[in-house]
Amino acid sequence: MSHLFNNYGRNEKIEFVKGEDVYLYDTDNNQYLDFTSGIGVANLGYSFEAQKTAIKTQVDQLIHIPNLYHSSIQEEVAELVGGDDYVGLFVNSGTEANEAAIKFARLKTGKPEIITFKNGFHGRTYGSMSATAQEKIQKGFAPLVPGFKYAEFNDIDSVKALISPETAAIMLEMIQGEGGVLPANQAFITALAQLAEENNILLIVDEVQTGIGRTGKKFAFEHFDIQPDVFTLAKGLSNGVPVGAVFAKTAYASVFAPGTHGSTFGGNFIAMASAKAVLTHMTPAFLDEVAQKGQFAFDYLQEHLNQEPNIAKIQGIGLMIGIQLKNANQIPMIMQKLQDDGLLILRAGKDVIRLLPPLVMTQTQLEIGLEKIVKVVKEVG
Repeated sequence: MSHLFNNYGRNEKIEFVKGEDVYLYDTDNNQYLDFTSGIGVANLGYSFEAQKTAIKTQVDQLIHIPNLYHSSIQEEVAELVGGDDYVGLFVNSGTEANEAAIKFARLKTGKPEIITFKNGFHGRTYGSMSATAQEKIQKGFAPLVPGFKYAEFNDIDSVKALISPETAAIMLEMIQGEGGVLPANQAFITALAQLAEENNILLIVDEVQTGIGRTGKKFAFEHFDIQPDVFTLAKGLSNGVPVGAVFAKTAYASVFAPGTHGSTFGGNFIAMASAKAVLTHMTPAFLDEVAQKGQFAFDYLQEHLNQEPNIAKIQGIGLMIGIQLKNANQIPMIMQKLQDDGLLILRAGKDVIRLLPPLVMTQTQLEIGLEKIVKVVKEVG
């Protein structure tokens, strides 16, 4: 018997015990090329030496103090994230970051309503789950937190129809990740930002999966030429060490006064040391390389799969790519065949293969994985 809940539906036939570069190794020392990055977490792979050195050094100095004292390293990491334009608060996960953003919006505006988007995903704690307009996520947990309204993604008219005098914020992902790797379109985001400004509504961008280089820019919202009032981070921020963060424009720094929000472990030294190493690596040259590799992967898949009868669409930004199939029932077979061939991929939504390879993967390694995906998709199709 297992001593754990079965809430993850784990693959009990495989256990990973070692990671090296962009590869994982199981208990039988079988090697797997990783196109998942631990669901967008290990963006810098499993051999990021600057991170390892920073963590080891910090462990020998100090592991924990409460957030009742000044923390220079929190200040350094916050500056690396938001510069002088934003102030931040560190927590432990993406859902906690989004909970903090929800609290911030209501506290700042004094209004209860937040508009989110159908098929989006913001987490599984109560506020974040209530913001997540997916029946499969919310089912069985009623009553949810009130005040959330759900618009259609990439449909500005559906947003306008939901705005009321009680609207505090609009919250969205630039790419709906768990919902199927669906990018926002430029016209929609431009109109949304203008709508929020005209109605004095906060714009909150959930960058939990898209942030820290995943799309070829530090933040996905940079592709759309906007500056959100609030944005959230987690996953890739610390390359595997649990951390989350919410950032708001510096003009709003006084909103979270003492006692309004907090976290015992948020901003702990280990997470901050790791995050500092990650953020220091996010140079313009590195991000340009990610963008180039993302374009290579997208072009490769378009060339080899776009005309296949079982392919509905290929979309994404940077190294966050979705392959939508016309027959969702094919996905488990494709995933198993690729795993048997030493390649790990993810599923998103009901009918999308999600690719989140580590940002440090070489073009040669990318091509090896892409060749395997094309081969199996064609075989199954």
